[in-house]
Amino acid sequence: MKKSKIWKDCQVLKGAIIGKDCVIGHNCLIGSKAKIGNGVKIQSNTDVWDYVTLEDYVFVGPSVVFTNDKNPRAKYPKKEYPEYGKWLPTLVKQGATLGANSTIVCGNTIGQWAMIGSGSVVTNDIPDYAIAVGVPVKVIGWACECGNKIDFSKNKAICKICQRKYKKEKDKVCQI
Repeated sequence: MKKSKIWKDCQVLKGAIIGKDCVIGHNCLIGSKAKIGNGVKIQSNTDVWDYVTLEDYVFVGPSVVFTNDKNPRAKYPKKEYPEYGKWLPTLVKQGATLGANSTIVCGNTIGQWAMIGSGSVVTNDIPDYAIAVGVPVKVIGWACECGNKIDFSKNKAICKICQRKYKKEKDKVCQI
């Protein structure tokens, strides 16, 4: 947690991993098996539960909801009744942005530098650099690492802001 800032009314449970230069807004909970990389910004009123991993430079908007159990039952907690299933991990890759009030259903991966729109519900994996919105989310475009929307012509794009270059093959985008 070197050089990280944690606002008031937060709880960081023993065992949680928090990188350096992070900012965690007020009224957040970080689970004992959560992993948070360097330079992550978590806005207020967000709980990062066990088995959620946020790689470096992830931005988590206010009141984002993470889940870790696809079939929760109060009477049958996973720790006491493993035959009823297990908690599922969530991975948010480097540089991704999760808009305010979005819900990230467990068991999914959000690709690097992807952008999830406010209020969206992620129920499936999201590719790198994708812009995804809706309930459930659908990919509607592509974003540069700098956050600018990029448009492809003949499966190639150059960001108008930072000049990074990209190529697209089917539904996969990568920087060149």
